[in-house]
Amino acid sequence: MGYTTHVRGEFTIEPPLTWNEIKNSPFDHAANPRNYLAEDIDLFLRVEETSVDTAEGTLVRRTGTALAMREIDEYRERNLVQQVQRCIDAFPGHTFTGRLECEGEENTDIWRVIVRDGRAVRVEPRIVWPDEDGSQ
Repeated sequence: MGYTTHVRGEFTIEPPLTWNEIKNSPFDHAANPRNYLAEDIDLFLRVEETSVDTAEGTLVRRTGTALAMREIDEYRERNLVQQVQRCIDAFPGHTFTGRLECEGEENTDIWRVIVRDGRAVRVEPRIVWPDEDGSQ
């Protein structure tokens, strides 16, 4: 046991990653599942498949459309921001949009991972009492 964090959300990737970009990536679970054990990577690229008819037959096109959290029952957050940044750095020329919502076991332990100007950033909320911010 230990302190766990629940993570939900994802980052969409524009333009989507091509198969050549993701096929050997440590973030691609389907093509390289052993990387998760070897490198302790908690994120994966969501890969979408579309069928395209060609003169030679049906072509399956795979693209990486999002970066998301793996399903982990009792996730112990370890360098999540750095993992998001590692993925951003691995794919220059692509924009990551969205966020990961993180909530720890304690009710005040809430934060997000966002991408600001190409950098993964941890953002924590500010709590302001209504009578102390000058509005009430």
